[in-house]
Amino acid sequence: MVLYTSPFPNSFLSVLHSFSWGLIFPCYWLADRLVGSFVPTTYEKRQRADDPCYFHALCIIITTPIYLALLVASLPFALIGFLLWSPLQSARRPYIYSRLKDKNHANGATLLTEWKAAGSGKSFCFGSANVCLLPDSLARFNNVFNTQARAKEIGRRIRNGASRPQIKIYIDSPTNTSISAASFSSLVSPQAGDNRTVNAGIKRTTSMEYKGENCGSNNGEENREDKGGSGEPHEGEENTCIVRINGEENGHMSDTEADTVNGQAHASGPAEPSLEGDAEVSKTPNHKQKEGDSGSLDSCSASRESLVKVRVGDGTVDQSTVNNKLLYKASIMKKTSVRKKKHTDETFDHEISAFFPANLDFLCLQEVFDKRAAEKLKEQLHHYFEYIVYDVGVYSCHSCCSFKFVNSGLLFASRYPVMDAAYHCYPNGRGMDSLASKGALFLKVQVGSTPQDQRIVGYISCTHLQAIAGDTTVRCEQLDMLQDWLSEFRKSTSSSSTANPEELVAFDVLCGDLNFDNCSSEDKLEQQHSLFTHYKDPCRVGPGEDKPWAIGTLLDPEGLYDEEVCTPDNLQKVLESEEGRKGYLVYPTSKNHGSSQKGRKASLKGNGRRIDYMLYTEEGLYLEWKVEVEEFSFITQLAGLTDHLPVAMRLMVSTGEDDP
Repeated sequence: MVLYTSPFPNSFLSVLHSFSWGLIFPCYWLADRLVGSFVPTTYEKRQRADDPCYFHALCIIITTPIYLALLVASLPFALIGFLLWSPLQSARRPYIYSRLKDKNHANGATLLTEWKAAGSGKSFCFGSANVCLLPDSLARFNNVFNTQARAKEIGRRIRNGASRPQIKIYIDSPTNTSISAASFSSLVSPQAGDNRTVNAGIKRTTSMEYKGENCGSNNGEENREDKGGSGEPHEGEENTCIVRINGEENGHMSDTEADTVNGQAHASGPAEPSLEGDAEVSKTPNHKQKEGDSGSLDSCSASRESLVKVRVGDGTVDQSTVNNKLLYKASIMKKTSVRKKKHTDETFDHEISAFFPANLDFLCLQEVFDKRAAEKLKEQLHHYFEYIVYDVGVYSCHSCCSFKFVNSGLLFASRYPVMDAAYHCYPNGRGMDSLASKGALFLKVQVGSTPQDQRIVGYISCTHLQAIAGDTTVRCEQLDMLQDWLSEFRKSTSSSSTANPEELVAFDVLCGDLNFDNCSSEDKLEQQHSLFTHYKDPCRVGPGEDKPWAIGTLLDPEGLYDEEVCTPDNLQKVLESEEGRKGYLVYPTSKNHGSSQKGRKASLKGNGRRIDYMLYTEEGLYLEWKVEVEEFSFITQLAGLTDHLPVAMRLMVSTGEDDP
């Protein structure tokens, strides 16, 4: 299948399209600004609280006539442009495939090595987020604004979090049961001059700084050494640092090891200020953070944040080698995270993380509707992801029942090459959703090859369903179509047979904003859909019941700029408590509880409306391999930039072979 690298088949149509859009854009921009001036966000209201009450009204009285006059003057040109633009959409391709040619520009893509399926297995990390990049006037109805600046900052934060080296800490204490095995734990060391013992069981993502040939973001293949021995990373895990801790049975480091950690921290430079002393909260929204703010690309602590994997193992690691390679300093924590892995019957790790997972392989985004914002976002993501599919969807009346003003809003980014891609538009959209070409994007990626030259591939699907509450029938119809399209895409792109497999399928993942949750009584039909018999939801126990650790992904728009949740760290801490979740998450609806009933949220099941999903299936994969969830996280790194929580899932593909 040919991947489309331009929206039109020839340059003439591309030039004509650019000319027609150039005629339309002034009218579009003026209308967007005019409507936006009447829809202030809560952040803007707070900024104007100290201004005289007449000042804002005076500004509107002055600017509105100017916008209206310019809008009327631009209408004739916009009409001519529209008459050219609309018929051109019948020749437009359904997506644009962008591949980074200069790999030195990407920090993440250069670190990949081809998986040969020779070891015990390999992990793949998937992320999904609704980023609410609509035209600014429409985004304001969700209490977010400045779409162009947000797009750039969202891209910076995502690649900033994903490009962090993954530090794994192996605890040599087989009898120690007090240390959480959560993979998103982090190493905590005392501040300079602080002689307190470090609790290795603390589970929190903290700021770390390190040096070493395995820890740089631009390390090439020549800088990585072969790792052997028990307890080492699986084949293909890039950008990983390893620390060995000989822990005591009480879950604390020994005095000797604590001194070693302190010595390394002191050697790396002055200690960072303690988080306990950070009493002042930024007064600017997160997409305009100052240098050094949490989550910003320019922040040293954010760009060097590490997810640390705590494991109990009895393998041997050369501590002197590790000490020579790893120098770090860490911020002391305010408190121990309460979102530890509490359920002993759970087979994978889970937590609320302030950062996107290190070594993120695939990213699916929804609501990237604004084309200029999509370009800014793509430019930032290309610093980490080599392959991006964007501007997905159709416009005008092409291949859909109703007129489409905007695309599907889907965007896909990958560190692995895309082999095939297909898009389908849902024909049954209603209301405002019918104006967007919402649909599903299907992708096939190559993640490696066997010694017998068989390709190792994976399938990823991204979708965004009908959003209007009460449209249960519409969403169920879309889920039916989604399943049919998935099956059709698998068949049309498969180049192997059972007798002579040319390809080995490693995973099949479905993610996106499905716009229904698993606890609301009004969403029972969707909860019982047959999709969930083929695809597994790591957060779900069954229809109508989520696992106790799962939380909602839909934030209350009114509280986006509150000081308690306006930064990734603050939002993480709030969501770790039940009371915090009640204050800042949208909760499931129930027919038995009126919206005016006091304390309604406390009486409902679940921890908020979880409408963003990460699903996977074991059907249709290579029979001799096993796929298991290794980690699942709810991410707060986009605090203040969108009204959704991103989610991430790491899958382990086990080949059943022993490491050589």
